[in-house]
Amino acid sequence: MRYEFLVGLRYTRSRKRAQGRNRFISFISLVSMFGIGLGITALIVVLSVMNGFQEELRNRTLGVTSHIEVRGIDGVSSWPQVAERASRHPAVRAAAPYVEEQGMLVAGDAVRGLVVRGVLPELEDRVADFDRHMRAGQFDALRAGRFGIVLGRDLAWALRVQVGDKLTLIAPQGLVTPAAVLPRVRQFEVIGIFEAGIQQYDAGLALIHLDDARALYRMGDKVSGVRLKLDDLFASDRIARELSGQIGLPDLMLRDWKHTNANLVRAVALEKTMMALILSLIVGVAAFNIVSTLIMAVQEKYADIAILRTLGASPASIMAIFVIQGTIIGLIGLVVGLVGGLSIANNLDVVIPALEKITGRVLWNKEIYFISDLPSKVMMSDVASILAVSFTLTLLAAIYPSWRAAKINPAEALRYE
Repeated sequence: MRYEFLVGLRYTRSRKRAQGRNRFISFISLVSMFGIGLGITALIVVLSVMNGFQEELRNRTLGVTSHIEVRGIDGVSSWPQVAERASRHPAVRAAAPYVEEQGMLVAGDAVRGLVVRGVLPELEDRVADFDRHMRAGQFDALRAGRFGIVLGRDLAWALRVQVGDKLTLIAPQGLVTPAAVLPRVRQFEVIGIFEAGIQQYDAGLALIHLDDARALYRMGDKVSGVRLKLDDLFASDRIARELSGQIGLPDLMLRDWKHTNANLVRAVALEKTMMALILSLIVGVAAFNIVSTLIMAVQEKYADIAILRTLGASPASIMAIFVIQGTIIGLIGLVVGLVGGLSIANNLDVVIPALEKITGRVLWNKEIYFISDLPSKVMMSDVASILAVSFTLTLLAAIYPSWRAAKINPAEALRYE
């Protein structure tokens, strides 16, 4: 083992007999280690929670939407052919037709505008998870000619209706008469209520049978498009481009879920990036505490450095000693932060109730967030990036004090010794 490592390790350790500036330097080293560990712990926990929220939000959104939508400019008249051609792609798991139009629901004095989606329950269940989100009634109770409707929870609450109640759906496509254009009106029975946990859908989406939707909106044998579910949702943009040439029908447009929810995807990604940058400042401040620690260590070890130089140590060896000292401080902080971050991120279901019990406050309100537990997903790619950036910062912080130590003139340092 090279002597540089042994000397650097000796300078790092806190000794019981250390007094004065030596003890203070050891204390600053401990503070630097703790600061780096705390910053890394915070980064791992926060990014894991952000990953958990991102996955939860994505799953809830894709539970009521699809990975890819194949739409026609004026509708799709041959949807079985489109579904069959799309299903030839090995990445496509299922396909289902749909009709999507605007409408207005009237129940007593309550009136709400909404998006009406016509679906085939037996096929829709393969591309979405409405059955899992049902809070009342049955999703498969949608049948052609029955004119049943499934509402989002917030929409049902705003209309003050429950399963079994009647309401009126008004379609904007009207009947032209000599007197005026009369809207198309149809009475529906509420047969189910779903809750996806996404305000956009819970408060503004209603489901009816595909045939009822085509009859109400006078679409004949056409549908608005075909929804596709993929094996790999993250490859949706690439698969959409491949399907565009594979389907080969004119006037069709393909949109994947990233395009449909572009604002949401960008917002979550931006928030995660900004949180990582802000919390990285904690690690940066702690890492650059190493600069002051090493500068004080260099000042304290002037005589030791001069003696080593007179014994034949090169400037590179002196520099290596203090780089090793700074690196050891950083590595200990990295290990502490890694253990602490993973322990907390993987046990938030225990940590949050414990903190609530200690503080006497509710830190996670299930009624507000519609999620029973704080979501957390540790991604090793994030952990590796955090450790790499933190180690680089500690290494950079150790370079300047080490360079100053290497430039010490032995004769000047020993003049007054």
